[in-house]
Order: sequence, then C-alpha cells, then structure tokens
Amino acid sequence: MLKLMRLEIRKNKLGSSLKAVIIANLGIIGFLTLIYFAERSEGAAAFATYESAFTIIDVFVRATFMIFASVWIAKLIIDEYKNRTISLMFMYPINRKKILGSKLAVVFLYTFLSVLLSNVFIIIVLYVLDQVFDIVPEPLMLSAAIRNMGEVFISALSTAGMGLIPLFFGMWKKSVPATIVSAILLNTIVTSNWGEGTSLYNLVAIPIGLAVIGVLIAYLTIRNVHVKDI
Repeated sequence: MLKLMRLEIRKNKLGSSLKAVIIANLGIIGFLTLIYFAERSEGAAAFATYESAFTIIDVFVRATFMIFASVWIAKLIIDEYKNRTISLMFMYPINRKKILGSKLAVVFLYTFLSVLLSNVFIIIVLYVLDQVFDIVPEPLMLSAAIRNMGEVFISALSTAGMGLIPLFFGMWKKSVPATIVSAILLNTIVTSNWGEGTSLYNLVAIPIGLAVIGVLIAYLTIRNVHVKDI
C-alpha cells in the first residue's frame, strides 16, 4: 500500500501541491491581518483571547483544505474515471481495492497533514507578530497552547474524514465540478453563523459525525470497486 501511495504522489506530482498549501497559508494570514486592522480602526480587538484566535484560524484552515481535498479527489480519482484512464491501471496485476485505497489514503493523509501543519504554522506566525504588534490583549498561557494542540489534532482528523464526502458526488456524476462544488456547499453549511458566533463546526459531534460519513463513503467506494462501472 505504501509503495502504491508513493507512486500516486509521483505520478500526479503532488509534491508540487506544497506550493499551493504555502500560498493558501499566506492567504489566510493576509486575511487575518485585514481583520485585525479593520477591527483596530474601529477601536476594537480582532482577537480578544488566544482561544478565539485559535478558533478563527482553525475555521479558515478547515474550510480551505476541505476544498483542497475535493481537488485532490478530482485529480486522483474522478478525472481518471471520467477519462477512463483508470481502466488501464485496473489491468495491472494489482487488486483494484488496493489501487483505489491508496489514492484515497493519499487524499486523507494530505488533508490531515495540511490542516495540522497549517494550524501550527499560522499560530506560530500569530504568536511572533503578537510579540511585536500586541495583536492579542492577553498573554498566551502554556495550558491553552497544549489544549489547542489536542484540538488541532482532532480538527485535522475530522477534516480529513469530511474531505472524503465529495467523493460520493464525484463518483455519482463522474464529474470534477460536482466534486468541488459539493465541497464548497458542505463548507458553507458547516461554517455558517447560526447566531452568537456559533457554527456547526463548534458542535463537536457534527464534524466527527461528518468525518465518519466520509470514511464510510470511502470504504463503500473501495468495497464496490469490482462491481462499479468504469
């Protein structure tokens, strides 16, 4: 399986995705900077506490890499089904389930690492800038930082699972746009403000439940690969 995953990464040149991830991180930092200056111009604090800053960063990172996951699914799987190039891979003396499983494992791993490392990177940047510009009124407590690292890990896992949900719509329509649009719609639903700054992301059971659904969709797709029309 690991060998197949390495082959998928090389074949699709996913190493180049690192540049896109870095650009996305810089974009998020830029957006957070705009929020800071906009609030400061009105005499308010953009981030009252580090906990609120962590939450905002996590929402942006999750939303960004949910869409990235749909793009990776479209590139590694849906595109190959649509163009029927997957049939060539299925001619190799390798179990179809392993081939498809390796592709989905790559998507899951890439999404997990992107969310995890992006959160850590942006938080470090925020902390460094805070030492210079006093962005957050209160100091960062070690206990809060440790607690947030645990939350970021859970966030990365749940986002990686949720990122597999667009696979259902992509396989159903054999459509790249359907895959990406479904990810955007899912993002819109779970990040929408439901009053008092609350979104579905804040309800722990929701992202975890959606992650389970995503993993289940991946499992059923792999299980049915032998009977699914190419």
